[in-house]
Amino acid sequence: DLIVHVRDITHPETVLQKATVLSVLKNLNLPSHLLDSMVEVHNKVDLIERYKPTEENALAISALHGHGLDELKEEIEKKILAATGKKILTININLEGPQLSWLYKEATVQEVEVIPEDGTARVKVIISNSAFGRYKNRFPN
Repeated sequence: DLIVHVRDITHPETVLQKATVLSVLKNLNLPSHLLDSMVEVHNKVDLIERYKPTEENALAISALHGHGLDELKEEIEKKILAATGKKILTININLEGPQLSWLYKEATVQEVEVIPEDGTARVKVIISNSAFGRYKNRFPN
């Protein structure tokens, strides 16, 4: 669903390495949308003072120090959701009904926050548009 190209930005041949990787990927006859949506990651930015990517849409990270990893995670999540046609939703449910069980079967449940005072829960899910449509039809409230 997604290509993430991680480059050692401190390597003296980093530009040539990028060109080589792109050439190999093009020769694999991958779908064009994969190449167009590729995430470009510049790693080891901690070794270059005040590094700023000159390439459009490149993310600067330091895997060693954790710099930029949250942004990378968000970008990967966004692109994967777009590529798969899914979304992240928080749904309020009644725990006495079958909604939670249905969500476990039809979606990816990420979090369940139970509210014991009223027997409900907030459920964070990754769900396709079609599954969410079925959910709304089955549980209109």
